[in-house]
Formats: sequence, structure tokens, C-alpha cells
Amino acid sequence: MPETSPLKRFPLFDSHFHIIDRRFPLTPNNGYLPDDLTCEDYRAQVAQYYLRGGAIVSGSFQAFDQSYLLDALHTLGPLFVGVTQLPASVTDQEILDLDGAGVRAVRFNLKRGGSEDVRHLETMARRVHELAGWHVELYVDSRELDGLYDMLISLPSVSVDHLGLAKVGFSTLLRLAERGVRVKATGFGRVDFDVRTALRELYSVNPACLMFGTDLPSTRAPRPYCDKDFLLVADTLEDEAARAVFYENAAKFYRVSL
Repeated sequence: MPETSPLKRFPLFDSHFHIIDRRFPLTPNNGYLPDDLTCEDYRAQVAQYYLRGGAIVSGSFQAFDQSYLLDALHTLGPLFVGVTQLPASVTDQEILDLDGAGVRAVRFNLKRGGSEDVRHLETMARRVHELAGWHVELYVDSRELDGLYDMLISLPSVSVDHLGLAKVGFSTLLRLAERGVRVKATGFGRVDFDVRTALRELYSVNPACLMFGTDLPSTRAPRPYCDKDFLLVADTLEDEAARAVFYENAAKFYRVSL
């Protein structure tokens, strides 16, 4: 019998990727616009994986547009959910309509912008959780986490992108993980520390916190995603832990049936 590809060794819920499609509005962010990665492109890039769903994340260049996200959710199907960006002025009905379409979180992009200002973070995090059970996601440099720590641990449900990006402040990220904040094991080409060590430390303080994602198409990353990132996680963690990080933790967090 042919040997199974190591990329299919574990089921994958891709907790973080972007769909970019010029049929829908794009807003330059500091002059930057990414190349397209359509739903068809994404499927082709992950065809070698045992893909069981994922989270489509709105980027800075998509601002508050929902049309691309609604189309992508419809195209990719019910095992996929959305992470959107919303203005503080959004109505309750608009949130509920997005929830019905498969959106499960609101994102605050503190590093790149394109989202609502951080001053609205606490109010919006509580509001969307109470109204629709959503969590809040942060694209933030760990250097900023100490000043946000008290607020973040008081919120009902939070995740942080890309392992927090920076070695400075990583100890604060560990303390947040201990208190229940989720951490995306994504963007390995963006960080300035040893990923293996970070994965072991985060899993040790909270086995439920880590959620792997491809970060495709890795917009503006110094090094884009490659298959070796998946294999690094599989090699670093024991099988039970790897299965949780690749699939179970994120599927539960995003409320997708296992």
C-alpha cells in the first residue's frame, strides 16, 4: 500500500487564512494591496492536507467589507467560519445576520489597522459575545500585551494571532494563555524567536490554547507559509497534542462540529 503523506497524518482545521478576491472591494493599507488568493486558489494550495474546515480572516486591506467574506463562506461551505472586522456602530441585527452566515469572531488589527480602534475593544468584545457567542481576535505585537493584560483576562473569549510575533512580551502571552486566552500557531515566518520552544511552553501552560493555521497567503510576511511549518508542529508535539493543535482546539473554539 502507498505510504500516507505526512501532511495527511492529522486532520486540519486551518484557524487562520485569508481569501483575497478582486471581485470585491480592497482598501490599500499603507499603500499595500495583496495578490489574489481566491477560494479556488486556496483549495489548490491545501489539496495535500486532510483539511476539515477553517477560519477565513479579514485582513487590514478588507477593512469593514463583508461581501467577500459572505461569498467565501458560501463557496467553501459549512465547515468554514468567518472572522470579520466591524465598526463600533454596527447594529445588533447586522451581527446576528453575519452569525447566521457563519461568522464567529470580530478582529482587532492593532498592528496594521483596517479595523476598529482599540478603545472600542472591551465594549465590542463583550457585546458580540453576549449577542452571538463570538470571541475577539487580536493581531498584536506581544510588546503591547502587558498594557492590555488586565482587560484581556476580564473578557469572555480572546485569541492572539501569530504567537504574538515578538520574543519581548512572550512571557505576558504565556500568562494570558494560562488564563484562557487562545494563541494561533501561525505566521512562523513572522516571529523573532524559536517556534519549537514557544509551542512547547504554550502547550505546557494550557493544552487547549494553541490553534494551528497556514496564514495563507502570508501577506507581507518575511517568509511565507510552507509545508515545513506543519511538519515542525507534528515533530515538536506528541501525537495527542498535535491532533489538538491541528484540529480539536480550533474546531471547538469556533464551534464547528468535530
